[in-house]
Amino acid sequence: MTDFEGLVAIVTGGASGIGLATARLLESRGADVVVLDLKPDGLPHAIATDVTDDAQVKSAVDAVAERFGRLDVVVNNAGISAVGDIAGNSDDEWMHVLNVNVLGMVRVARHALPHLRRSPAAAIVNTCSIVAWAGMQQRVLYSASKGAVYALTLAMAADHAREGIRVNCVAPGTADTPWVDRQMDQAPDPAAAREALTSFQPTGRLVSADEVAGAIAYLASPLSGASVGTVLAVDNGMHGLRLRPTG
Repeated sequence: MTDFEGLVAIVTGGASGIGLATARLLESRGADVVVLDLKPDGLPHAIATDVTDDAQVKSAVDAVAERFGRLDVVVNNAGISAVGDIAGNSDDEWMHVLNVNVLGMVRVARHALPHLRRSPAAAIVNTCSIVAWAGMQQRVLYSASKGAVYALTLAMAADHAREGIRVNCVAPGTADTPWVDRQMDQAPDPAAAREALTSFQPTGRLVSADEVAGAIAYLASPLSGASVGTVLAVDNGMHGLRLRPTG
């Protein structure tokens, strides 16, 4: 499939996990892709970028548009996690997580807009999470940040739909990525924690990074031109399904 032929995309947080899978998929389908990541780790087409630094974001976005003469797709994927109940995170941690997960997307989109307005196939896809609407224990701060991303996506879609800029988001469930691996490694018994997490999934497995990337590519593709303000869950049915216990 070459639906992204001739298009230029940036993927934030694209050095690993969902972001890396997305960058590779868009490239395989014809896009010129540049990864913006805090630590791009020697990726051939990447710019070291801290999404909490507005000047760095503007410089990186403008550099991509100048190099290729256009910018068509923005995948806002950079994000960090947080664990704890309402008393479990300091004010400084709240500010840092919201700065990365929400304001990071705002900065990237804000500086991409002048370039996207010149594209005939402009699309922004934000990475949200099912915790935006499904209450999960010990995820207050992370859930609040992703709830903001959900609302941000819908508001952006309303603001820019008539400019021809489609804004959508994906809402993954628990994805099998290095991010989740790091969380499991912090448990007293990592193997037991992973087994419990897996058994909780209606399909008996975690979501793969490639599956989330496929959903992102669908929303970013010109072939999905009628998808505007869409929130696409990629969660193994975790939110919507209620399965009877087996055995």
